[in-house]
Amino acid sequence: MVEPSSPVEALPRPPRPRRAGVLTRLALVATLLVAGLVLILTIGVTRNDQGGPEKAPPLPVPDQRPQPGVAVPKAALPAPEDRLNASDQAELDAWAQRVARATSVPERVLVGYGKAEMWMRSQQPNCHISWAMLAGIGRVESQHAGFGGAEVGADGRLTKPIIGIPLNGSPGVKAIPDTDGGKLDGDTQWDRAVGPMQFLPATWQRHAARAAGDGGTPDPQNIDDAALTAARYLCSSGGDLSKPDGWWKAVLTYNESVSYGQDVFSGADAYATAIPAP
Repeated sequence: MVEPSSPVEALPRPPRPRRAGVLTRLALVATLLVAGLVLILTIGVTRNDQGGPEKAPPLPVPDQRPQPGVAVPKAALPAPEDRLNASDQAELDAWAQRVARATSVPERVLVGYGKAEMWMRSQQPNCHISWAMLAGIGRVESQHAGFGGAEVGADGRLTKPIIGIPLNGSPGVKAIPDTDGGKLDGDTQWDRAVGPMQFLPATWQRHAARAAGDGGTPDPQNIDDAALTAARYLCSSGGDLSKPDGWWKAVLTYNESVSYGQDVFSGADAYATAIPAP
């Protein structure tokens, strides 16, 4: 992920195809190869890889193409007001259950998005980041942590890691030699984006945060840590994300592609519309 407005050295991020992230494109191609002439109209997984029961169908997401800086997605039902602690976990769970029914986003993933919004309300109250923006990014980057049949456990950790393609300079991909000795991505030659929010290893090391607040090591394959780190990164990049200039500056820092920002906008707006703020 590139950081053109960051005070630290900018990191290149591989260009993404129009209208979908790299992982999403691979998932759609694989589906078409298996199913033949089936047209996939929405992003999401309806049946797990083991042939288990069908999951809820994905929420239809109208495609929107607003120009940068012109508009922000609709305001969404906010996560609970207080910073997460033992006394309000039940409230967060109830909120996630309600939102999941309306959006078809998995409840445990929504807990991660909502928890990140709650933390940032305390840490950077002027940022005004919404869980819906994080959900818009998570939809594009990893199908809400479901890419490749992954699921999120009760502790927030993915049942299997999500690791992107090697950034080896092949056509359409920037060359980024290994920066972490393969610690996060398992590749000692090239970097790969990791986790449900798809961080480059070096970017993760600079911005990572532990959502549990227990002093543990942040884990990019944990939806809570990944969502909170993404929220911190977005807030540091955009300022006030309730304003068009701030929202677009943040999302285009996350990925320097207008079509990517429009995809995120479409998802965030659809989720907010499905369960609007009171």
